[in-house]
Amino acid sequence: MFKSLTNELESFRALDIPALDCIVYHRGECVYRHFSGCSDYENSVPLTGNERYNIYSSTKHITATAMMQLYEKGEFKLDDPLYLYLPEFEHMSVQTDNGIIPAKKQITIRHLLTMTSGYSYDTRSPLIDQCRRETGGRCQTRELMPYLAQMPLLFEPGDRFNYGLSHDIIGAVIEVISGMTLGEYVKKNIFYPLGMAHSTYSLPDQELDSVVAHYRWDEAENRLIAVPKTAPHRHGYAYESGGAGCVTTVEDYIKFLEAIRIGDVILKKETVDLMATNQLNDRQLESCYATTPFLAKYGYGYGLGIRCPREGTGLTDFGWEGAAGAFPAVDPAHEMTLFYVQHVLQAKTVYKKLDLLPITQKIIEKL
Repeated sequence: MFKSLTNELESFRALDIPALDCIVYHRGECVYRHFSGCSDYENSVPLTGNERYNIYSSTKHITATAMMQLYEKGEFKLDDPLYLYLPEFEHMSVQTDNGIIPAKKQITIRHLLTMTSGYSYDTRSPLIDQCRRETGGRCQTRELMPYLAQMPLLFEPGDRFNYGLSHDIIGAVIEVISGMTLGEYVKKNIFYPLGMAHSTYSLPDQELDSVVAHYRWDEAENRLIAVPKTAPHRHGYAYESGGAGCVTTVEDYIKFLEAIRIGDVILKKETVDLMATNQLNDRQLESCYATTPFLAKYGYGYGLGIRCPREGTGLTDFGWEGAAGAFPAVDPAHEMTLFYVQHVLQAKTVYKKLDLLPITQKIIEKL
């Protein structure tokens, strides 16, 4: 029944993907699991299916879910200005063609969740280096915020869409509201209730052996280059990135996706529906498509932290991808969830992995 899906997955191996794993749930049961390749390519160590992966931006779905749990409790409103929780963001500046000027609008929580805050993804900013130096390498999540607040925005908040550091800032808001670190909050309210025992925003160095070997495809050299296994965008030893910091396993992450699909588990169904509803106006969507080609290719909208269907497109899934190849899909219409993961940055499969969803949907329709 799933032969076409397996064939598609195995075709990725020929595209220099040394390890991959894919799982599909339908109506609450695992109906498919396929993994192949090596957890350590150089030493030919085969996958067991229990390995951890850096899921990069697929972290954003978890962080947004954590934030919306606080929304359900009435801890904030979506259109609250950010400075109510992080005062250093009250007086922002904007980079224009005529230089840097004071911002006329306030960043709101909604702007952060919809990537319309004006932030870039400048993780190499000297301001981040400054925070790291001035905190002795600690750079705890909340500690970084006064430094990020000094970054000029690319545009007035709400004017356009731009993929950036918004979810890292959301992580700090969660810390302020909850009184816990981001990792502590997520562990208590998402990972522990769902039995995600192998997931974390802060993996100890002594557990790096549990992570699959990590690579970057180098087009110029036509080969895979090994990169560190440590979580991406971990700016200091105490930093937990709300946008890209989660390390997890396939079996853990599918538990999260299933809880979201079912609803009324870690989030009310109506809150899930709100997250999975396009929040972008025409101007914002135009800039979203200009800067995020895969959304444009398929016609997705962007909700609260995730891609989502737009009316008239026939799309039925939502989720968010990770830079090294993680691809989650929650599809309520087909009563299914899918999670695919690899560990290669700049891979040749950047668009091909999106084709896994229609293949799986056709199979599910026949079950």
